[in-house]
Amino acid sequence: MMIPVLAYFAVFCYAPMAGIIMAFQKYKPSTGLLHSKWVGLKNFTTFFNSYYFVRLLRNTITLSLKDIAFSFPAAIIFALMLNEVRSKFFKKTVQTISYLPYFISLVVVCGLVADFTEAGGVISNLFAKLGGPSGGLLSNPKYFHGIFVASNIWQNLGYSSIVYISALSAIDPQLYEAARVDGATRWQQTIHITLPALMPTIIIMLILRVGNIMTVSYQKVILLYSPATYDTADVISTFVYRKGLIDNDYGYSTAVGLFNSICNLFLITFTNKLSKKYTETSLW
Repeated sequence: MMIPVLAYFAVFCYAPMAGIIMAFQKYKPSTGLLHSKWVGLKNFTTFFNSYYFVRLLRNTITLSLKDIAFSFPAAIIFALMLNEVRSKFFKKTVQTISYLPYFISLVVVCGLVADFTEAGGVISNLFAKLGGPSGGLLSNPKYFHGIFVASNIWQNLGYSSIVYISALSAIDPQLYEAARVDGATRWQQTIHITLPALMPTIIIMLILRVGNIMTVSYQKVILLYSPATYDTADVISTFVYRKGLIDNDYGYSTAVGLFNSICNLFLITFTNKLSKKYTETSLW
């Protein structure tokens, strides 16, 4: 039973790692990995000294932190609110509706966002009536982060809350009964029973989220951004896409992608170490 799993990781995860060699080459498909010109760290130094480095790093970190600051607690709050609902029918209905956006194709979601935020779109018109500027919002670099984070919350809220709802269902009901006997209110029960029981799950999910800070949701960025919003929307992963698949500079794009992966590895290791030291909860 383990053979298909091991084969999957070997073929799709570990075998492609041989391509890291391209980061140190002036890679050409016609000559292959073994015969492409070796350039050492030139691809890395070119990236670090380029105009794009600071902008890409700033956009990647800023967009990720905004997404974590709003999307991550939103799923927890949503799970806590559903936990307080006593009507099973209403609870299941809300859960089902909240899960639906996650299963919509990302291309369709981005198409809807583009239509709603273009000049004359529903959201653009509403924003203008509330005192905002008229015209397309998505083409305005100032509003790209807000549109990106808001659409992420809408699409992933219900699905992200599943793990927290599962953790809440595992809490011993006798703890709540004992608290009610002692005169604890619903808010006090949430603070002193629910949140402490939920905290290990929250910490694990936060560690995993921090480990993806440098990745962002680059597929959505690619589908939503344009040259007009590169100043705030262009992130490292989208830069790798343009350099590798559009400009065909495989060695340079591999070097940038490797730098991105190393940063993610450092972040998840550092966060895990901090969590293990202060909370005794960690991935390893």
